[in-house]
Amino acid sequence: MAGRLEGKVAFITGAGSVGSGWGNGRATAVRFAQEGAKVFATDINLTRLDETLHLAGEFRKNIQVGILDVTQSGSIEESIQSCIKGFGTLDILVNIVGGSAKGGPIEMTEEVWDAQVDFNLKSVFMTCKYALPEMIRKESGSIINLASTSGIRWTGSAQIAYAATKAGVIQFSRVLAVQYAKQNIRVNTVVPGQLHTPMVETRLAKQRVGGDVELLLQQRQARIPLPFMGDGRDTANAALFLASDESRFITGTEIIVDGGMSARCD
Repeated sequence: MAGRLEGKVAFITGAGSVGSGWGNGRATAVRFAQEGAKVFATDINLTRLDETLHLAGEFRKNIQVGILDVTQSGSIEESIQSCIKGFGTLDILVNIVGGSAKGGPIEMTEEVWDAQVDFNLKSVFMTCKYALPEMIRKESGSIINLASTSGIRWTGSAQIAYAATKAGVIQFSRVLAVQYAKQNIRVNTVVPGQLHTPMVETRLAKQRVGGDVELLLQQRQARIPLPFMGDGRDTANAALFLASDESRFITGTEIIVDGGMSARCD
């Protein structure tokens, strides 16, 4: 039985993870490979992709890895061209890379603000710039950008640049979807909520609760109506649907993956 992405080529940023477990990019790369896609999995640190390949098991044969710095346009162009040269084309682009910095406009330095814009928003602009010509040539393609519930509501802490850039990703995707709809290129956004990804242990707990991982998990779970916390595999399944032909009539919209959190008023 053919997979849902059989014959497709997918380029995924952030396909490693800052720690062990199911990060959004790692889970997406593995899930796409399981469904038959040829995956060009990238990360700024190639060693982070070792566990991605391990978790892919027998499907690792569908994954090619490459180093990518999403803040450098030359690195993006070279990586996308390597994907097209290696696999012959490009059908799916998934922008996973992103990260938050705490603080509002008073606490946050101008340098941190600029770095957040480059990392979370300009990176999406640049990958689309270099991936779109191949999709236009073929008159088909699916672009999936990751935003965050921080881009649509308050999620428990002031992270003004992250919230602003993730809101920007949502509107960027909507505009791009309309611009290229006639070329049969679909653009959608996955909006993850407070998932239990490796970033919780390796970064967020230190930033917010003095390294107390269990306390942070309790705080995050308390905001989620469902009685459990999702992980990167839930993000990956949403991206899979948007990448597949099952979503052929869906463009310019968002799938929120947050266990109902953003539907609450508290």
